Amino acid sequence: MVEQILDTFPVAIYKLLLNRKILGESIFRQVDSQGNSALHLAAKFGDHRPWLLPGAALQMQWEIKWYQFVKKSMPRHFFTRFNDNGKTPKEVFTETHKDLVKEGKEWLPKTSESCSVVAALIATVAFATSATVPGGVDQESGKPIFENEPVFNIFSISSLVALCFSVTALVFFLTILTSRYQEKDFAKDLPRKLLLGLTTLFTSIAAILISFCSGHSFMLKDEMRSAAYPIYAATCLPMTFFALAQLPLYFDLIWAIFKKVPQRSYKVISD
Repeated sequence: MVEQILDTFPVAIYKLLLNRKILGESIFRQVDSQGNSALHLAAKFGDHRPWLLPGAALQMQWEIKWYQFVKKSMPRHFFTRFNDNGKTPKEVFTETHKDLVKEGKEWLPKTSESCSVVAALIATVAFATSATVPGGVDQESGKPIFENEPVFNIFSISSLVALCFSVTALVFFLTILTSRYQEKDFAKDLPRKLLLGLTTLFTSIAAILISFCSGHSFMLKDEMRSAAYPIYAATCLPMTFFALAQLPLYFDLIWAIFKKVPQRSYKVISD
């Protein structure tokens, strides 16, 4: 009965049963025919997964949250209790999730590599852009010719932001690539690095596009600038598509990191 509850019921029902002390003591503080406590069963990586997330690393993070959530509701003497196979809940968790950890080790580097390539390209372009003065400088004063233009300030700030944030994103993705990928790293360390890397990458993408459009506007006369806006939009499409493709992963990361307990996924279809 305990196994059916933990495999089928979402967290909300588990909380409800825990709040009813009689049911909590009679069900979740007992063991099944194989000596498994509720913590043993929560440690298992079963076929039924009420929370489904893209990427093995995020799935692993959700599994750790579920195990820790059940662990907090159990007495301490259940933490080291052996089942009939002579295994503690922690050993069951490590054994049943080793394939998921392996998949996470493969998924995270691939995601980080693809994002780091984009970050490196943006950093290269942003470095060249930030060192360029549109229109040149005045030979006598040495000041930029367009320094009084509002667009010049937008160009200068956006190119600097693109450079700083792209380099920062590259650093985050490199730290992921050089990580040890231990089981505990999937709980907080790796997802947070990925979230920060994506955040800085998206910021650098937006900044480099603004820098390009504002810098190119110096080359056009006032009456031609409005006609160039559709061209700017078309130029921004490839980067925009990349960002949109990564947005679902970004929102899933935010959801997984800031939720203390796993939430039932809308993608799960009941039999």
